[in-house]
Amino acid sequence: MYAVISTDRISIPPGSVMRIPGTWKDFCQLRDSRGDGSIPRLKYHDGEILLMSPLPRHGREANIIADIVKVLLDSQERNYEAFTPITMELPEVSGIEPDYCFYIDNWQAIVGKDRIDWQVDPAPDLVIEIDVTSYTSELDFLPYDVPEVWLFKNYCLTIYQLADGKYEVSNNSRYFPGFSLQESIDLCFQNAKEKGTGVAINELRRSLMFDRDQIPHD
Repeated sequence: MYAVISTDRISIPPGSVMRIPGTWKDFCQLRDSRGDGSIPRLKYHDGEILLMSPLPRHGREANIIADIVKVLLDSQERNYEAFTPITMELPEVSGIEPDYCFYIDNWQAIVGKDRIDWQVDPAPDLVIEIDVTSYTSELDFLPYDVPEVWLFKNYCLTIYQLADGKYEVSNNSRYFPGFSLQESIDLCFQNAKEKGTGVAINELRRSLMFDRDQIPHD
């Protein structure tokens, strides 16, 4: 399969990443040429455009991680807004399309909106990125001041938290303190492989409900 990149059509082989020089205008033209589609994924930074065509594994892993987040938020009885796909843009500065993003603390600022103004509205509280092709970096989200970025690569989760204008690796999520995310992710992926994703997520949900019921109440 050959790569085709023009203002009318974009097509690159699954699993591939392409880097081309380009302006912000070029990025916008390529973005618009996809119509209602979201593939290939696009990224713009400092005069360079990156294109990535995800493999099925990419979407599967993103959905499982996002489902885990939803189950954890439900177990805490916390409201949220979630988006995928979504294009984050700061004209002439940055364009990025995270795999999944969650508004948790700031869900009320976004609820009901069909469009988000990234120069006015708050950034997502949590962004999830699956790195299968070395396309992603936590630094992509620094211009937006995203408080927390999860980078999932080779079944290992790295949590980055924004502090003093830079990202630092953290052992825990600020949204799920004290919860062993990597352990739960490992278990969910193993169960998904053996029993199916729906069963894996339901088993996580039941285990959280059981743990909550074991907490003594006054």
